Amino acid sequence: MKALLVMLFIIGFASCKKSEPTNAEIDPFSNGGNERNMIVVISDMHLGADLAYAECKKNVPSLEKLLKQIQASPNVKELVIAGDLLDEWFVPAPINTYHGKDQADFVQRIAETNKVVFDVLNNMIQEKKILVTYVPGNHDLTITESSVELILPGINQKRDPELGLGTYSPIGYPQIAIEHGHRYNFFCAPDPISNQDIAPGTILPPGYFFTRIAALYVSQGLPPAGDTVPVVTQNASGDESQNLLFAYWKMWDWTLNTFTIENKFDEKIIVTNVDGFTENFSVNDVLPYQTSPGGLIEVDLYNGIQDSWLQRQARNHVPVNIPTQQAIAGSAIASEMDGQAKTQYFLNPDSDVRIVVFGHTHVPTMEASNNHLGQKSIYANSGTWIDHNTLDSTAMNFVVITPQGLDASAQTHVKLYHFKNEIVTEMATDSLRL
Repeated sequence: MKALLVMLFIIGFASCKKSEPTNAEIDPFSNGGNERNMIVVISDMHLGADLAYAECKKNVPSLEKLLKQIQASPNVKELVIAGDLLDEWFVPAPINTYHGKDQADFVQRIAETNKVVFDVLNNMIQEKKILVTYVPGNHDLTITESSVELILPGINQKRDPELGLGTYSPIGYPQIAIEHGHRYNFFCAPDPISNQDIAPGTILPPGYFFTRIAALYVSQGLPPAGDTVPVVTQNASGDESQNLLFAYWKMWDWTLNTFTIENKFDEKIIVTNVDGFTENFSVNDVLPYQTSPGGLIEVDLYNGIQDSWLQRQARNHVPVNIPTQQAIAGSAIASEMDGQAKTQYFLNPDSDVRIVVFGHTHVPTMEASNNHLGQKSIYANSGTWIDHNTLDSTAMNFVVITPQGLDASAQTHVKLYHFKNEIVTEMATDSLRL
């Protein structure tokens, strides 16, 4: 703990001594003029309430430093936090997330644990030079507007009427859409349909239970499996619902063989007490099963989830339906979700959006394509800030959008960066005229 405090002090002191980049460094927050028009998008900080298991710990001082650079810039107009700022999911299964208290206490613990970050954000909000906007992600899916306001008073929150979702178009730019992207993911989109008899009012999708198990895997030191996933075979009837449930089982089979835990699958190790859930659950409670090969496949938690995906998409305002089989099979593939930028926005004739920024996948990327009118469109993913990003070696990513000026030849620029080793590096850049 002392070493961490010393490191925070040293880095904090250094950032005070050096708030501006040197000539040899890239300044991603300068447009070369005096206009305040730049839009910065950052996501997936995954700030936790306890550094014993939080995914973002070593990178917190770097995040503070970058936020101070944003705050000092005379050209940044908006900072958009595109989800997963607060992490209510990455908590090892046996831990009571709220410590027997409530969500308000939980978010206050996150703010205190990551005080250096929240101090900068709150200063930025109070200065009112830069508009700071928050959009929900899946890891802060059930964090309410009032809970966010409690620790970031005055922040601009862009939410759907339903909890856990939001899409933001910066002021004056309706052709730009920023959202976390989880509404298109079978395991992570809000689920207000399943488990209502067990946890009335819950919207937690199965990805919540997956993440609690994955967090336990990490906290146990990546142990060998303490149990074996019982084999399930495709139902012989050919029933579509059963085929979908088999696909759902295959995802859980992959999960439990990838994120192995020491415990037996019948142990009631998953402590909930969040979002309507009050019981302790076992791995077997979420894992589909069958009593005989080729027989009926059943599941206890999320019973019938394979049949409610179309209804869930409607509740979550997904413009273009994603087939259930595709949604289940692609739920762990970053490129599948990134492709939804094209499907939901660029190729959707009811959309005129031409720049989309998602988070969620933790894989920073940028892709250009043509929309349904043949116009160039740009998709960017804002990556993540977790300490160990196994999906991409850079982490500490962010996106900067600089809208076009009045000149007829001016372009709107989209740039993707990383801040690895506290050095700004441009990863990708593209532009178009809106």
